[in-house]
Amino acid sequence: MSIENKVTQSGIIILDLEDLHPKNEIVELDISQFLYKGLVLREKEFRAHLKDWDWEQFHNQIVAVYCSTNAIVAQWAYMLIANYLIQKNIPFHFGTKSEVFELVLNQAIQGIAIDNYLDKIVVVKGCGAVPSPDAAYLEVTKKLLPIVKSLMFGEPCSTVPIYKKRR
Repeated sequence: MSIENKVTQSGIIILDLEDLHPKNEIVELDISQFLYKGLVLREKEFRAHLKDWDWEQFHNQIVAVYCSTNAIVAQWAYMLIANYLIQKNIPFHFGTKSEVFELVLNQAIQGIAIDNYLDKIVVVKGCGAVPSPDAAYLEVTKKLLPIVKSLMFGEPCSTVPIYKKRR
């Protein structure tokens, strides 16, 4: 007696958002540490801090650039930080670690090849080892709904129906 995999035979495609999570660690760069008393941007000191900063510490990471204080930071300061990160070929985004995680995940969702899901039955997997933000479920639904035959949430053995294309 052989065991049949009914999920494989059904043609259901399982989309695990965890597979789209950023592969590189996201680390925060709080620019308040470069400000006088964490609040005042003094150009000469700011430039000196950036020049002496060890940018190599961010190798193979994604940098979340933000300011944790209520400092008024000139836009050119962010441009200067971007300049250093670009020169070292370090990926970065503005925001906290969680905001950048969500942004990078949403970019990965936008990059999904829709041809793989055209007129297919798709289950967006829930309950992964590393949770995906709620916004990711909105984005994946927005991406897939116009093209799939059926969209569900959960596991193939226990799904919540979301959408079924009318015949």
